[in-house]
Amino acid sequence: MGKRIIVDPITRIEGHLRIEVEIKGGKVVNAWSSGQMFRGIEIMLQGRDPRDAQHFVQRSCGVCTYIHALAAVRAADDAFGVKIPKNARLIRNLLHGAQYQHDHLVHFYHLHALDWVDIVSALKADPKKTAALADNVSNAKFGGTTYFKEVQQRLQTFVDSGQLGPFSNAYWGHPAYKLPPEANLMAAAHYIEALRMQARTARLHAIFGGKNPHPQSLVPGGVTAVADLKPDRIAEFLYITKETDDFIRNVYIPDLLAVASFYKDWGGIGGTTNFLAWGDFPQSDKEPDSLYMPRGVIKKRDLANPVMADAAKVTEDVTRAWYENGSPKHPYEGETKPLQENPKYRPGDGKYSWMKAPRYDGMACEVGPLARVLVAYAKGHKDIKPLVDSTLKKLGIPATALFSTLGRTAARALETVAIGQAMQGWVMELVENIKNGDTKTYEPYEIPDKSMGVGLNDVPRGALGHWVKIENKKIKNYQYVVPSTWNLGPRDAKGNLGPVEEALIGTPIADPKRPLEILRTVHSFDPCIACAVHVIDPRTNEVYKIRVV
Repeated sequence: MGKRIIVDPITRIEGHLRIEVEIKGGKVVNAWSSGQMFRGIEIMLQGRDPRDAQHFVQRSCGVCTYIHALAAVRAADDAFGVKIPKNARLIRNLLHGAQYQHDHLVHFYHLHALDWVDIVSALKADPKKTAALADNVSNAKFGGTTYFKEVQQRLQTFVDSGQLGPFSNAYWGHPAYKLPPEANLMAAAHYIEALRMQARTARLHAIFGGKNPHPQSLVPGGVTAVADLKPDRIAEFLYITKETDDFIRNVYIPDLLAVASFYKDWGGIGGTTNFLAWGDFPQSDKEPDSLYMPRGVIKKRDLANPVMADAAKVTEDVTRAWYENGSPKHPYEGETKPLQENPKYRPGDGKYSWMKAPRYDGMACEVGPLARVLVAYAKGHKDIKPLVDSTLKKLGIPATALFSTLGRTAARALETVAIGQAMQGWVMELVENIKNGDTKTYEPYEIPDKSMGVGLNDVPRGALGHWVKIENKKIKNYQYVVPSTWNLGPRDAKGNLGPVEEALIGTPIADPKRPLEILRTVHSFDPCIACAVHVIDPRTNEVYKIRVV
């Protein structure tokens, strides 16, 4: 047996995640991913009005501020048999695109960048050389020797105070860091600028959604944003979208390429085998054919033969999760029955996580930006394929490098460019509708006595599905299978590893006491564990019972 390393909790994510690995010969040879919270929202929803589901599920987490509400109303639309108006589709797409722009900026700079950037090393940088580097690789509106000198002085003040704030408890000086001091200073400066930018981008949800987090304008049948379809509101949304897109193109993408050029070896580390994307951003009411980001499955890395994804092939396995044993079930028949005794952590053949193990046709599948980009690339997407090809050419790496931690990180940035550009077209489409007198944003409906519905989204972190069964106009059963459960779920009954567990195998570890490399791959999935797992009494392990009145 090799050396065991436990990283608990994983920081710079949402929620509580434990990662355990076994190391031999300086590489990871085994891994276990454990969600440390139980999610009980499905239990709360039983017996409720199906129209209320969105208000509960979107509070799974404060990071994914919109996407669960969207999946919930899509499931309701499906169950009610309602087709939403064109304006409602456009506004839903715009709010969803805003989530991408905001989420991916925050992830790259504030959750993932410190795995590649040594902030303390930036104190050794020459501000003049940093300014020259920035001018060479970036088209940022800010820069110059004085600017970078001021940023460096601010960092020095942090270090001298002994209170590094968001930069605390990191592995500064780790041998796996490769950026020169000037690149580290440039990245540190852009980290700060991205804080300002993401605050601006968050406003997009408030314009058409009423507030952020948890916009309130979604309803089954459409949206309630008709009062916001005014020239000044639409113009503000378009302006901030373009402002964000400008930062993405002129700062985010250049920073990605600059950092990636020093870490090309990570184009061969952290890969998985199978990929699933539900696709998203419908361009008409004909789904999935009209989805801007297409639906599909890539099996065994075969980009030449993508296949259409079928929601009927989804099951969840609970063999290694802290739930009552049972056969894998489709979400329509899914159960949320936590063990009644205190959960015991038993990695390997035992139970070791609150996350179930989703499977597509029996396969563990990675979901998220890389899966979406691979499906789009394989299908010759008019916007995605040129972006991927040009990036591979600039870095001088083959397409096989996409199956990696580096590929996952690059895919996130590239799809942000494509979606940001598409959003501007959707705004103008909305404007044209209104000019032609079409202001309809809602279609009335009747709640059936008995029905079923599914809402499939592809959200910043990956494939998301909500399934609802209705009886007597109330929710009989509700299940949702989220991206972080797909990616960070445990082994199944057959012993097949979850995607993150698989991705960690083979990862080189330079210093077992400071496992920076583990964080690189785990963070590349942008874990959101609260969406995957919560709501249990920490003292008694009792699941809370919610009485519906």
